[in-house]
Amino acid sequence: MSTVTTTRERVAAHRARMHERGYREVRVWVPDARTEAFAARAREACLAMNRADADDDVARFLAATGTWDEEEW
Repeated sequence: MSTVTTTRERVAAHRARMHERGYREVRVWVPDARTEAFAARAREACLAMNRADADDDVARFLAATGTWDEEEW
């Protein structure tokens, strides 16, 4: 009897073992953070957040009031 298995058989066996242990397979597509397009979009998002923080009255109020001692609460 041959013990040589195909990749398909090994993957199927692995999936069966994982399923028996209570796991299920989930595939997720995420942006490729290695691309220049991703870096440009992330840069723009950060700049937009910084602009929003600078224009926010609440952020100015909180910055002006400073911090408080947690023990006072």
